[in-house]
Amino acid sequence: MSRAELPQDERTGRMGHQGHPGHSGLPRRPEREAEGGEPAPDRDGEPDEARRRPSPLWTLGLFRSELTVTFRRWRTLALLAVLAAVPLLVGIAVKVETGDGGPAGDGGGGGEGPAFIGQVTNNGLFLVFTALAATLPFFLPMAVGVVAGDSVAGEASAGTLRYLLVAPAGRTRLLLAKFTAILAFCLAATLTVAVSALAVGALLFPLGEVILLSGTTVPLADGMLRALAIAVAVAASLVGLAALGLFVSTLTNSGIAAMATTVGLLITVQILGAIPQLDAIHPYLFPHQWMSFADLLRDPVHWDDLLDNLRLQGLYAAVFGSAAWARFTGRDITV
Repeated sequence: MSRAELPQDERTGRMGHQGHPGHSGLPRRPEREAEGGEPAPDRDGEPDEARRRPSPLWTLGLFRSELTVTFRRWRTLALLAVLAAVPLLVGIAVKVETGDGGPAGDGGGGGEGPAFIGQVTNNGLFLVFTALAATLPFFLPMAVGVVAGDSVAGEASAGTLRYLLVAPAGRTRLLLAKFTAILAFCLAATLTVAVSALAVGALLFPLGEVILLSGTTVPLADGMLRALAIAVAVAASLVGLAALGLFVSTLTNSGIAAMATTVGLLITVQILGAIPQLDAIHPYLFPHQWMSFADLLRDPVHWDDLLDNLRLQGLYAAVFGSAAWARFTGRDITV
C-alpha cells in the first residue's frame, strides 16, 4: 500500500478519534479545562494552577532575597555609614564645647530635638535622643527615599525586573517583598543611628539615671527601653515616605530619576510644613508629627500625638501602596 493510500491519521501521526497515538508515540495531552470551567488535572492528578502557585517557603525566600539584595548594595552600606557618623560628630562637638565645663546649650522647648543637647553631658543616653532628633528631619528620610526610589526603577533600569517576573511569585508578592525590604531598611537605619549614638555617648559621657522631660527620674534600664521604643517610633514615622517612594519607583524606568523625585518631594513637603500661612494643611503632611517621639520621655507617656502620627503614616502607606500596586500590576515591563 502506498503512502497516499494510508489513512489520514497514520500519514500525519495525529491522534485518531479514539485517542490512539500516531507515529509521534506521544500520549494525548489533557484539555486546558474540563467541564464546568475547572482546570483539568495533569498526570500527577493536580490542577495546573496549583502547580504554578508558589509555596509559602518560596515566598519567604523571595523576601529574604530582597533583603539580601538591598543590604548588600554599596549605596545602602554607604548610607548606613553616613548615618552612623552623625552621632559621632554630634558627640565630639558637644564634648569639645563643654570641655571647659560650660553648658552644652540652652536647647529648645516643647520636646524638640535641641532640648536634649543640654542633657547629653550629664547622661550619654541623651545622645541617642539628640542624634535621632537631628537625623529625622533630613538624613534618615533622605536615605529611605534613595532606597525606596531605587527599589523598582533600579531593577527596571538594570534590565533585571522582567527576569524577576518570570518567577511564579507574581507581581503582588514581588511588590510586597520590596516594600518589606524598604521597611526593614527604615528600622535598620534608625537602629544604626541609635546604636552608634549609644556607643559614642557611653565613651564620651557618663551613663546613669535618666531625668525625663516631665521631671521624673527613672533607672538606666528604663531609659534604655524608652530609647528602643523611640527608635521603633522613628522607624514607623518613615513608613509613609517609604510607600511614597515605592509608588514613584513604579512610574519610571530610571532609578536616579525615582530617587531624585522622592527626595525632591521630601524637601518640598518639609518647606510646606515650615510656612506658617499653610498651617491648614500641616496636619496632613507626613512629617507633621515626626517629633512626637519625644512624648515617650514623659511620665506618663502622652499617646495622642504618637497615635496621630501612626495613623497618618498608615494612611499614606494605604494610599500610595495601593497606587503602587495598581501601577505595577498593570505596567508593561517589556517597554
